[in-house]
Amino acid sequence: MAAQQARRLRGGARVRGVVLWDALRTVLDRIAPEGPSDVVDVGGGTGGFAVPLAELGHRVTVVDESPDALAALERRAAESGVTVRALQGDVVDLPDLLGTGSADLVLSHSVLEYVDDPAAAMAAITQAVRPGGSVSVLVAGQVGAALHRAVAGHFQDARRVLDDPDGRWGDHDRTPRRFTRESLTALAEDADLRVAELHGVRIFADLVPGSLLDGETDSAEALLALERAAAVHPVLRELATQLHLVADRK
Repeated sequence: MAAQQARRLRGGARVRGVVLWDALRTVLDRIAPEGPSDVVDVGGGTGGFAVPLAELGHRVTVVDESPDALAALERRAAESGVTVRALQGDVVDLPDLLGTGSADLVLSHSVLEYVDDPAAAMAAITQAVRPGGSVSVLVAGQVGAALHRAVAGHFQDARRVLDDPDGRWGDHDRTPRRFTRESLTALAEDADLRVAELHGVRIFADLVPGSLLDGETDSAEALLALERAAAVHPVLRELATQLHLVADRK
């Protein structure tokens, strides 16, 4: 399952990605314990999640605005010997593209930061999920961004991140919007989803020297274990670069 993908990652990618793949493994085992799932990856781009999930036997559809990304996805899938359906569209197009209740699991990773209306996007995601199915939402964390700006010596920027309703540090900030645990949870609940899990992704991995992330060293393994433990810690998860929410369709 997804644990196999987590083991394939190396170095920093392994430490940064393991919490997310752990969560995907758990949700897929829960919603479809006896067989493959119908998975939709909205904003899935070139298939970083879609292709490994297809390799595991799941029926995967990627919806993305970029025709170039979808072309790269198809090449990547062909090289891996799997089939991934590619559809051009936006997150709010999901009900029209796929119909309602068409997926066991919808991934929306690094999408809600950039859409015009996060509430409308979450509503469309919810419509695409079957009752009893789940969504996996990954977003940029507001508190984590403040921490990173402060560690880099940009103290005024860090204060701006905390004060700004969208969690931005200034006009040159390339991320239009960041989320807290509360704002992300409210977004899901307002879409009539039941929040099941909330993880912090990349809590310590983005703060320590890159040399500690490389290879299979004792330090890398210890950091990996620390990331897994901190991901669900009620305080430390707030400091993550990204917040990951798993929510279920009622």
